[in-house]
Amino acid sequence: MSREDFFKMFKNQAYVDQLKEIPQKFNVVHNEETKTTDITIYGVIGTSWWSDSFSANDMDSALNEAVDNDIKVHLNSPGGDAFMGIAIYNRLKRHKGKVSIYVDGWACSAASVIAMAADELTMGLGSMLMIHEASNIVWGTKADMRKEADILDELEEGIIDIYMTKANVTREEIRGKVDAETWFSARKAVEIGFASMAEGVEPEGDNTTTNSAMDDQKKRQIINELKNTLTPNNQPQEPSPVPAAAANNEKGSFNLLKKWR
Repeated sequence: MSREDFFKMFKNQAYVDQLKEIPQKFNVVHNEETKTTDITIYGVIGTSWWSDSFSANDMDSALNEAVDNDIKVHLNSPGGDAFMGIAIYNRLKRHKGKVSIYVDGWACSAASVIAMAADELTMGLGSMLMIHEASNIVWGTKADMRKEADILDELEEGIIDIYMTKANVTREEIRGKVDAETWFSARKAVEIGFASMAEGVEPEGDNTTTNSAMDDQKKRQIINELKNTLTPNNQPQEPSPVPAAAANNEKGSFNLLKKWR
């Protein structure tokens, strides 16, 4: 399959030019002091697509060298070979250390499958994740095409199984989103359960009213606490006995006031 044929499989062509510009890069840096391994996955997945892509073998070698280090993957990919993406997903899931994946730009198609391997998936500000139907180019008889369609059906079921390890919606909803080719913003990826967090994204909605109500509640709480301090158990305190001399003075003052009136 050529590079152009691959991108023609996207139903939404709005982002294709941007996806084509992703630089091809697979880089691994081990840090023995912090016991972490940083892996950069940029570009197309799968050696069967074209010569400058990377494969599951590259990931396997990187993880073997990492031993039990925590893994930090920086992901920016339009996708590629679905089976290769699944192999990378499973290799990451079997790794002993913690796997954190950061979507720096795009996690489309097979790259979205890899993203699901994260113990913690972080969507960068403005990043996107895309899921869609499995596809292939077939040449041959109608029997060949039906056979390939059956294989794609089974492949999709396996991919949906992977999405369901994270999704907080029903399998039917995920299947519908796969069939429709769905693009998730960072916020939407978090809402559906795919991502753990979205960097720099504020929660939706205006919290002014909520905050104001909370402030009023806090004020009432403080007032009630003060009342309880001054009059324990909210019971009125008995007046202190007034000395006899003071009482006589008060009566005298009262009589004097009566005279002035």
